[in-house]
Amino acid sequence: MSKQDYYELLDVPRDASERDIKKAYRRLAMKYHPDRNPDNKEAEEKFKELSEAYEVLSDAQKRAAYDQFGHAGVNGQGGGGFHGGFEGNFSDIFGDVFGDIFGGGGSRRSSVQRGSDLRYNLDLTLEEAVRGCEKSLRVPTLVACETCDGSGAKPGTSARTCGTCGGAGQVRMQQGFFSVQQTCPTCHGSGKVIPDPCTDCRGHGRVEKVKTLQVKIPAGVDTGDRIRLAGEGEAGSFGGPAGDLYVQVNVKEHPIFQRDGKHLYCEVPISFVDAALGGELDVPTLDGRVKLKVPSETQTGKLFRLRGKGVLPVRGGGVGDLMVKVIVETPVNLNSRQKELLREFQDATEEGQHKHSPKRHGFFDSVKKFFEDMT
Repeated sequence: MSKQDYYELLDVPRDASERDIKKAYRRLAMKYHPDRNPDNKEAEEKFKELSEAYEVLSDAQKRAAYDQFGHAGVNGQGGGGFHGGFEGNFSDIFGDVFGDIFGGGGSRRSSVQRGSDLRYNLDLTLEEAVRGCEKSLRVPTLVACETCDGSGAKPGTSARTCGTCGGAGQVRMQQGFFSVQQTCPTCHGSGKVIPDPCTDCRGHGRVEKVKTLQVKIPAGVDTGDRIRLAGEGEAGSFGGPAGDLYVQVNVKEHPIFQRDGKHLYCEVPISFVDAALGGELDVPTLDGRVKLKVPSETQTGKLFRLRGKGVLPVRGGGVGDLMVKVIVETPVNLNSRQKELLREFQDATEEGQHKHSPKRHGFFDSVKKFFEDMT
């Protein structure tokens, strides 16, 4: 009985690439594998034929001989003398698919790794943020063990090649007809074990320690800004580079000023007499007091701009301004004489409400019209 053409068996054209041949074999082998077809002789024979065809066509030299001479060109090289011994290669084919899923891939994970980055939340006053300052930070972290110099091995000893994986960092597990690579459970992928670990770090190469660092805060920082201190994070494992420390800035609330980018805002209470007649106010700034001239007939909520009294941004640009909002304060705790004077003032201005209180007069005129329109 003549054998079926290998290309027809795999259902690929004669000019198919190696990748296409492998893909076709993988699909058909999954279908006819004996583990999926127990006690099915036809499926078992089909699987053997497919494996024989793939063994020949996946090898450039054997494929060339088969293309030129047919089955006669590969007799004794897989064709004709094949008896199912290709199952080992079958597992390798599926290993590249399932190796990634189950942690395989064949590459050893180095035990030397970069340390983790750390974050430190730093609270600053508004004055510290605007002017800049220097802060002392106490940072709990992992540092290289001084006893073993970060190697994890007891002084005078060293790490050895893992006996479980032979230094590969991976072990192969057979699961049905799949051969799956997994991280070595003994060395955890590093390929090495420490038979005599350091007593101080217990073989980890790092120990916990609180570091004290001096950090210079530039002028103009604001909430949300980060300052990176390179190499001040956790020490790397077994001699790896250290991570970085990121200082996260948070500016605390101020009792007088509010900040919005490079501008500052504050509210200043004034008496209704100063608001009506005008005068001068002492206004606070981050550099000291300044005089602010308030014109007569100033209304509550009026905003005054003091140029250049804000913040110089850390990323450059011009200095911001200080925005002063005046709030007219209603007198409290009045004595009888003061109340009497206010009533006299009220009586004196009653006739000219439209002139002395134009906003009040205009508002009530609008209210009156609103109700008239409803009727």
